[in-house]
Amino acid sequence: MKQKLNIIKIGGNVIDNPRSLAQFLKDFAALTEAKILIHGGGKIATKIAVKLDVETKMVDGRRITDLPMLEVVTMVYGGLVNKQVVAQLQALGCNAIGLTGADAGVILARKRPVKEIDYGYVGDVEKVDSFIIKNFVDNGLTPVFAPLTYDKDGNMLNTNADTQASSVAVAMANDFEVNLIYCFEKKGVLSDPDDNDSVIPTLTPAIYAEHKASGTINAGMIPKLDNAFAALQKGVSKVIICHADELQAAVAHGESGTQIIL
Repeated sequence: MKQKLNIIKIGGNVIDNPRSLAQFLKDFAALTEAKILIHGGGKIATKIAVKLDVETKMVDGRRITDLPMLEVVTMVYGGLVNKQVVAQLQALGCNAIGLTGADAGVILARKRPVKEIDYGYVGDVEKVDSFIIKNFVDNGLTPVFAPLTYDKDGNMLNTNADTQASSVAVAMANDFEVNLIYCFEKKGVLSDPDDNDSVIPTLTPAIYAEHKASGTINAGMIPKLDNAFAALQKGVSKVIICHADELQAAVAHGESGTQIIL
């Protein structure tokens, strides 16, 4: 029987709110099973970019990462945010190790090819070294990944944290029974974005297709859900999307937020 491994992605406004983040990290640190944390960058990079006179360019809610912005996100995601999270986890008794994909070569990516839009130094994951990550976990460490990878030419790349979480979960599913939990400031996937109680409790591919066709599910939720279904198809045991406050309930009972099933 495989050991359980909880892979938690935290993002959205939780990263930007010190109080919400502190509570989430307390709940995360209290999880007794093996765990990995993958965090987004929130809006902190945009605030730092303003101070450094670096222009923020967005297309359909996605950041364009030119060279100046790559320097900002590397500093903010891999440095400021990641190390603050690691330091808080250490204070909570969780022996965390902060990583980007470049550290120990754990997540290799390729620069996204230019199609209609040139996203710049944005990485699409090519390979996850599950052996090295497993060694960290087996030695009692909790990996904390910033949303950064690297390519074979030695470039750092800005990588979507949802995609990164799904890729790591799939890679680790060979050795563990993996639960993948996406946490943010909403109670789950909502049928009405303005009603936080309109949680869709279960999403199958058919239900998902209906909501996409009607426009109920759109924008940034689509890549998150595409990654969730892909993870299940490739061996991940369970995927849940829930409020950060519901992390422990999601891990213990699997009944919080929106459950993604095939």
